[in-house]
Amino acid sequence: MMQFPWKELSVLPVQWHALCLGLFASIIAPFGGFFASGFKRAFKVKDFGDSIPGHGGITDRMDCQMVMAVFAYIYHQSFIEPQSISVEMILDQILTNLPFEEQQALFAKLGQMLQERVIGHS
Repeated sequence: MMQFPWKELSVLPVQWHALCLGLFASIIAPFGGFFASGFKRAFKVKDFGDSIPGHGGITDRMDCQMVMAVFAYIYHQSFIEPQSISVEMILDQILTNLPFEEQQALFAKLGQMLQERVIGHS
């Protein structure tokens, strides 16, 4: 059994994000190279270019980075960027996606709920 001098370990959110990005970069992103190779084989192309003699083009060197860039963008939009949902956005979705009868039923129910709150606070 190992003993550590600390009883608690605090981890900052940035450290969790770095761990997630690092794990993806080391485990999943290298498969971008396999995907690119399969793509080239499907089109019977040896290299994407000849800018680096013997190594193919810039795209051949960047296949893992492209996978990582997509993941980093999606990760950022999903877990880091604050989601701002306003009442106006919700009402816009209601007005564009619900039929008129369902809109009327929704607003009637909202009115009823508000009246019950007003009566409850009196």
